Amino acid sequence: MLKRWKAELNQFILLIIIGGVSGWAINLTGWGIAIVLTFYSFWLLIRLRDVVIWIEANDESEAPESTGIWGELLDTLNHQKKHNREVKEGLEDILERAQESTDAIDEAIVVTNHTGAIQWFNQAAVDLLGLQRPTDYQHPITNLVRDPRFVNFFNESDFSQGLEIPSPKDSQIMLQVSVTVFGESNDRLMLGRDITRLHSLEQMRKDFVANVSHELRTPLTVIKGYLETYLESLDPQQQRAIYRGMEQMNQQAIRMELLVSDLLLLSKLETESAHSSVAPVKVPQLLKQVQNDALAMNDEKKHQILLDADASLLLLGIENELRSAFSNLVINAVKYTPPGGTIEIKWWQDDDGAHMSVSDTGIGIDERHIPRLTERFYRADPSRHSKTGGTGLGLAIVKHVLKHHDATLDVKSELDVGSEFICHFPSRNTFRQAKNDQSQSVA
Repeated sequence: MLKRWKAELNQFILLIIIGGVSGWAINLTGWGIAIVLTFYSFWLLIRLRDVVIWIEANDESEAPESTGIWGELLDTLNHQKKHNREVKEGLEDILERAQESTDAIDEAIVVTNHTGAIQWFNQAAVDLLGLQRPTDYQHPITNLVRDPRFVNFFNESDFSQGLEIPSPKDSQIMLQVSVTVFGESNDRLMLGRDITRLHSLEQMRKDFVANVSHELRTPLTVIKGYLETYLESLDPQQQRAIYRGMEQMNQQAIRMELLVSDLLLLSKLETESAHSSVAPVKVPQLLKQVQNDALAMNDEKKHQILLDADASLLLLGIENELRSAFSNLVINAVKYTPPGGTIEIKWWQDDDGAHMSVSDTGIGIDERHIPRLTERFYRADPSRHSKTGGTGLGLAIVKHVLKHHDATLDVKSELDVGSEFICHFPSRNTFRQAKNDQSQSVA
């Protein structure tokens, strides 16, 4: 290119010399040079116009014919234009294949920027979310999927857990939505999966448990009533074998009645919406009642049951559910703590929120069992469990109650040392009672 430029420069100088000599011959040297420069500039403008027209045409036509440095420049541009066209066609092919492959996926895929404006989505998003191409591009996703739960989920930016919502296009379709943040600009990738079948199966299971539990309650009540009547009328000394058998049947009837009650409560917790009847709950007084109930059933083991509660700290929640959860934790501590042990109930607040804990000096739990403790009917030690007469649903009830209150359960335990169950409640659901309304501190 440098060699061509020097040749072009020499040609330009030669033209000026020719123009100057021609003008000198007629005593008009300046005019001769000016005329040459004018024609040369006009020729350059024509070349430049042809190049601009060729570039703007953006087609596959060849570059205009030219010589010298212009010819070399046009050859370079022509080569570069062909290369760029090949790269563009390759990228378009990749994008088309990517679009086809993502359109073949059953899950809705939506890409938004950090503000939630839609950048791209696949065909499943059209089918499941009702999005439209290309009109919905650059529109906020929350303006198109208007379910209040989704709007709160997307705006709060806490995507650690997914969300289940009905499809905006067809309310009979249930979707599980998850969001992932990616890239330096915190763009978002949203996935929507059709879980209608799973949701229907889960609803069938809930209905089955609720209906069966409800149907069992009446016959169990009748059987238990008659057994109690017969037991009271029998003389244990004269008919010991009959008495022993009926007493065992009565114990099992009582256990089945407790099981049915817990199943009905679990079914209610699963089907009722959270925050359905939230009201201020005086947790210190509630825990005092739970402590008194535990002491009443504690005549044999003689446990020391202590309560330390912040008297001014109240919680927005559902009192009956909280009573059930707290009672289950304390009753479990009573069941699994040897005679003479200590059970401590605490209620306090710190920078992380409010906390209710039940700690004991009981038999403890092997660490490998802790992740599964809240599963229904899960038994860390079946032999010990059968002796306590529990239903195996207590901690499952605790888990669902805490879920209704946006709370979590933390379990710490060591074999033959004891256990601690801690309920963590978010600060936004707590408040302080006015001093003139407070009772004396609970202890």
